[in-house]
Formats: sequence, C-alpha cells, structure tokens
Amino acid sequence: MTKSCVVTALMMKTRIGLALAIAASAPVGSNAAPAEKLQKLSAAQIRVKIAGMELIDEVHWREFYDRNGTVTSSSMGRKRTGKWRIEKDQLCVEFEKEPPANCYEVWMSRRKIELRREGLLPLQGVLEKPTGRK
Repeated sequence: MTKSCVVTALMMKTRIGLALAIAASAPVGSNAAPAEKLQKLSAAQIRVKIAGMELIDEVHWREFYDRNGTVTSSSMGRKRTGKWRIEKDQLCVEFEKEPPANCYEVWMSRRKIELRREGLLPLQGVLEKPTGRK
C-alpha cells in the first residue's frame, strides 16, 4: 500500500468517526422534550382556572382576576383596575378609562396560558396563585 493510500484511508476513518460521534450526540426522538400542547378552554373551564388567580409574564406585568369580577393590573409601574367576565367561551377584560372590553380565547397547558384574539399575536403568560405583590 502506498503512502498516499494509507493517508487517504486514515482520513476516511477520521471522517467516519467524526460523523458517528456527531450522530451519537444528536437528540434522539424519544429523548427530546415534547412540545406542550395548549388546549382551548370552555367558559366553565376559564372561570375555574382564572378566578382568584394571577396571570403574569414573570417579568413586566401581572393581572389579578378576583372572584368578584374585578381585575387589577400592574405593568411597568402602571396600575389599572377594571372588570372581567366570560362571554361565548372567551375571557373579556375591560379596564377603566379604556372601553370597550377586549375578549380573548383562552388556551392552556398546565400553568402556561395564551390569550388569543384575531389579528393579534397571542398574549403569553403563566397562571399562578396570588403572591400579594402589587
């Protein structure tokens, strides 16, 4: 075997080894984290999930949905109050001095929540028990 054939064979072996190492380190379908599937909530489900809870983005804003139908929002230091209700399987929120109400489909998976309204990007957040922070 000539010297160039030996070098070529070693290069091929190195490339095959590298390809196998890369393939072995790639995530396997069964080990990959499954995407969370959000489910659309009905009127009754919305009431059970939202009443008495806070909807937050974990950084900039939080909204507390009191069981009596009032909503309190704190966003970047701005506080607002208003009313919330459910109409036709949608959560409707109307803040004082900002009528009319905006209504959203509510989609959830565990604590993750999306408020969806036609023509707008979904409002994404997390639903949690009230922390007392304002």
